[in-house]
Formats: sequence, C-alpha cells, structure tokens
Amino acid sequence: MTDATPALQFSPTAALALQCILALVIFGVSLELSFSDFRRLLAAPKPVLVALLSQLIALPLLTWALIWATDPAPGLALGLMMTAACPGGNMSNVLTHWSGGRTAVSMSATTISSLISPLTTPLTFALLGGLHPATQNALAAVKVPVLELVFTIGIALVLPLLAGMTLAQTQPALAHRLQKPLRRFGLVVFLGFVALALAANGKLFMAVLASVFGLVAAHNALALACGFSFGTLFKVGEGARRAITFETGIHNTALGLTLVFTFFPSQTSMMIVLGWWGVWHLITGGLLAWFWSRRPA
Repeated sequence: MTDATPALQFSPTAALALQCILALVIFGVSLELSFSDFRRLLAAPKPVLVALLSQLIALPLLTWALIWATDPAPGLALGLMMTAACPGGNMSNVLTHWSGGRTAVSMSATTISSLISPLTTPLTFALLGGLHPATQNALAAVKVPVLELVFTIGIALVLPLLAGMTLAQTQPALAHRLQKPLRRFGLVVFLGFVALALAANGKLFMAVLASVFGLVAAHNALALACGFSFGTLFKVGEGARRAITFETGIHNTALGLTLVFTFFPSQTSMMIVLGWWGVWHLITGGLLAWFWSRRPA
C-alpha cells in the first residue's frame, strides 16, 4: 500500500501566509464569543460533554475502523486521520442555528475543542497513525514534529481565539462593528488561497479526486451519524442532538490544511482529502440544516 502522488507545489512563505489567514478567520469568528459562554457548560454540562465525547473519542475510533475496512493509500488514510483529529469547525455554530438546534451547546463545544486542540490534535493524529501499519511507515517518513504542531496550533488558533474573545469582552461595540467585515474578508481570502493552491496543483487534484470522493463521503456520513447517535443514546433533547450532530460532522479543515501545508508538503493526498472534506461537509451540513429547519426541534 503506497502513496505515489507527487509532492505539492507549495512554498514555506505560502505556508506562513496560510497560518496568518487562518488566524484572521479565527479572530473574526471569536468576536462573536465571550468568556460567559463557558457558564453554559457549568449550568448544563451534559450536552457539551456528549458532543466532546462524540468528536474526540468516538469519531477517531470510527475513522480507524473505516481505514481498516477500506485500506486506502497511506496519504489518504493520514488525511482522514488529520480531519478526525481537528477540532469542530465554526460553521457548525451557523448550521446549528439554521437548523433550529441549541446554538449555545455548539458554541461551547467548538470553543472548548479549539482551546484544547494544541494537545488533542497532535495526540489523536499520532495515535491513529501509529495504529495502522502502513501509516506507521508514512509517519516515520515524514517525522511528525509534535512540539511544532502544538506551537503552530497555539499560534494559529488559540491566540487569535483568546484575543477575539477578549476584545469582545472589553470593547463590545468595536467587536460588533468588526464581526461581519472580518468574517467575510477572512472567508474570501481563505477560499481564494485554497483555490490558488488547487489551481497550481490541478492535475494532481483531478488524479486523486476519484479515489477521495467516496472516502470523504463515507467518513463525513460516519461523523454525522456518530453525533446523531450519541445525542440519541444520551437523551439530550432534539435541539442539543442537532448541535452534537454538527459538532461531530463539521471540522476545522482550515487548521488541518495549515498543518499539512506547513509540516507535510510532500503529502499531496492529505491536502486533497482535507480540501475536499472542507467542501463536502458544507454541502451535507447545509442540506441537513435545511431539512431540520423545516422540522422545528
């Protein structure tokens, strides 16, 4: 089982630029959060704990099972592992709101998973990679820099998150004025950056997409089903179950792409898995949110 996909055309300067773009996106989103959001966890911790259990424990195990069942190339397997190791994506908050779910549960789970991601993302990725013989060899070849991963996640994710929440707490009027412009600007710049990266590697992307499509669809379906099942199993209520479903099925693939571009530029398949995941989960999440929005919780 080998991954013979050629390396990405991607420079260290571009990797640094992507880290800055991700930090800007996270800062813009965090302006809508506050430290008081954590009070929801203290007042009613069960739904948030179920969301974190589903996302941090159950999904990685299902990812491992999917990889064993399908036996993809090492690069594709590592892409799925990196996706499962990333924290919840901020679009989960929007989709939960659109679906009529409990947005507070979604926001709290996203914030907590993001804050602990400097530890959970490298740990989950390394553990999953070490469980499969083929990915063991691939990880040995790329030499996963765990400490550098922790540092990069802290700089690109946690610091802008805390900075945005602090500004929202101390300067609420300014934070409110900045919310929409920063959110739109960050999203446009990030999508443009990814589009340029894909254009520069268009032939590679098209060559691998056929094998990636089914894997990503199956993985995303497992993630959404996992969240829905956990919400049902722990009887958290329909609104919270919708939030848990999106928290497990929507991931911060922007962070994953940043890590791949920075530390694994030779692993083209990882980038394509994460890039397509970032598109596909918005399609499935949007359709599910629309379906649920017509059925009030």
